[in-house]
Amino acid sequence: MDGLSDTQSAELMELISGVNRRYEQLMESRLKPAGLPIEQYRILKALGRRDGLSMGELAVEVFVDSPTLTKIIDRMIVSADVYRAPDPADRRKVLIFLSDKGQGTLKDARKTVEGSQSGMVRQLGATDAGRLKSLLENMLKDD
Repeated sequence: MDGLSDTQSAELMELISGVNRRYEQLMESRLKPAGLPIEQYRILKALGRRDGLSMGELAVEVFVDSPTLTKIIDRMIVSADVYRAPDPADRRKVLIFLSDKGQGTLKDARKTVEGSQSGMVRQLGATDAGRLKSLLENMLKDD
């Protein structure tokens, strides 16, 4: 963060963390009555965007460490929302896929949280939201 003091950098990171906490609380309050933890919703969304991810790819997509992800995926397999299958390109590798039931769960969850995301962002306006998106994407890039 060019030109920022350590204090300013820390304050900025606290603001980002605060926005994330508020967003997670809002999403959890919407998903909890449906019995869907936010971590499972993130996994369903990631697989909805790109089905057939390795555990490593999925961990990066949903910001969860591998041991935790394995436990969550195991629960989601029991509930039949996802399944494991060998990678056709490398049979030694296992990929995670969204099941038909999981597609339905994702569709229902999207309806449940509809408007939650836009409510927090709407106040920024399109231009500022686009700028913020670009800035946050740059912060998440691996150097």
